[in-house]
Amino acid sequence: MTLDEFQRLIEDIYYAKDSDRGLYATFAWFIEEVGELSRALMRGDKAAQAEEVGDVLAWLSTIASIAGVRLEDAAAKYADGCPKCHCTPCRCH
Repeated sequence: MTLDEFQRLIEDIYYAKDSDRGLYATFAWFIEEVGELSRALMRGDKAAQAEEVGDVLAWLSTIASIAGVRLEDAAAKYADGCPKCHCTPCRCH
């Protein structure tokens, strides 16, 4: 699945509810999910980590949609490697 396909899927599932909630309230839900990911990382629970990364990605996607940003466009910033030094891996100091 591409980022664009994922974003469209999340829009199909959640966009109406999330856009009604608004950008800032939806962002607050995103931050809560980041906290859950943090706890899963600290516990070392691989299954929970995978689940929470998926949740964070879904909430980030819905925030992008509400804000009118396509994830694929945002990811293009890194298409040529590091945006500063343009190397892969990054050679910035």
